[in-house]
Amino acid sequence: MDLSTCPFCNLTVLTLELERHANNHFDDEDISNDLELAQEIALASSSPPYFQVDDAMQCETSSRKNHENSFLKCDAKNCTPGEKDITEKIRILASVQIKEICPQIGQGLMDLLKNCLELETEKTTTILCGFVDHFQSSPSEDFGWGCGWRNIQMLSSHLLKQHQEAREVLYGGSGFVPDIPSLQRWLEIAWQRGFDKQGSEDFDQAIYGKRNWIGTTECATLFRSFGVRARIVDFISHEIVSSSNGVGKYVSKMSPQVYGPMDRYLSKKKNDISEAVSISYDVKAKPRVQQALIDWVWSYFSDNELKKSSNHSILVSQKAPLYFQHDGHSRTIVGIQSRCQRNGSIHYNLLILDPGHPTESLAKSLKENAGWQKLVKRGVHTLKKPLYQLCFIDPGIASGEEMERLKNLHSVRVEV
Repeated sequence: MDLSTCPFCNLTVLTLELERHANNHFDDEDISNDLELAQEIALASSSPPYFQVDDAMQCETSSRKNHENSFLKCDAKNCTPGEKDITEKIRILASVQIKEICPQIGQGLMDLLKNCLELETEKTTTILCGFVDHFQSSPSEDFGWGCGWRNIQMLSSHLLKQHQEAREVLYGGSGFVPDIPSLQRWLEIAWQRGFDKQGSEDFDQAIYGKRNWIGTTECATLFRSFGVRARIVDFISHEIVSSSNGVGKYVSKMSPQVYGPMDRYLSKKKNDISEAVSISYDVKAKPRVQQALIDWVWSYFSDNELKKSSNHSILVSQKAPLYFQHDGHSRTIVGIQSRCQRNGSIHYNLLILDPGHPTESLAKSLKENAGWQKLVKRGVHTLKKPLYQLCFIDPGIASGEEMERLKNLHSVRVEV
């Protein structure tokens, strides 16, 4: 295994990952110099223990460096790139993007989850989506700000595995899930192509190399730029009191806007997680908000052809996972479970993959059928926010006039 030491924090990382790690130490205006320095370090011989870079690796890294330099030159030369320049950027990025490393856990995570659900003794009905890889936030790279990107990676893993039409268009047809810096480049290209112009202004049209919190808006923008029909839905209480407005004003109706209401509570202007505003609410989410969310999720996963598992109480939906956003965090919903209680009422659990959980720990708990419920199941009683937002994927790939319409983002609001 080839290792190199970061010259800025002295952390030992994989040589192939050094470039990405080093980029995180700098602001966007230093990215060009940073890339060159990191790549030179990656090609240089390391301190003891010594190793040699083989010709194939050196050729690949050199080629990647040349392509990335071309990308940066194209960036610098065109403040408002035309269609030809964007096409060239797409071509370069498709060839230099880096595949995200996902821990190998043997049997697929969703299969492990299904096995555990089948062993449950209570009478339940569960609907799961198909294949999904879990992507965890890395303490050395994106912990505390990268959950949105990790959820995009989870949705991408499903689309690439189970939807051939999406596999052909996503990420230049690469067939793999890119790392966060590559996803940031793809989002910038989406903005340059006119997708979510208003949203891009919150980031000054630049996000590569930065530690921004992102949400469903950026998720939908990224997928829409490939023709994937990503939509946004908001679940909001009539009576939200936000301490951030300083006047205790009740919000019952909001004027139409490009964003969903959740974006009011995500501070993006300074492009820095240190500027993110923590919102506290004077009212708790009412049961009708929780129920509206649960009903919608159940309907979403049910509204399709369902394949029966070996256990009749577990159904597999063809629908994609859901990007699940609330104030301060985002996760991925991969299914929903219902259980009839003794009093006749129905108890629901959302089945969630959290990028904050280590993949290997999650897989271990599922393999041993011990403790996984605390990591995956989220009951209605845990939904205490007054506002939730989902990004969901409709089937098919857009083109022509529909592609142009996808450039403007609007959320569907469920206001209760």
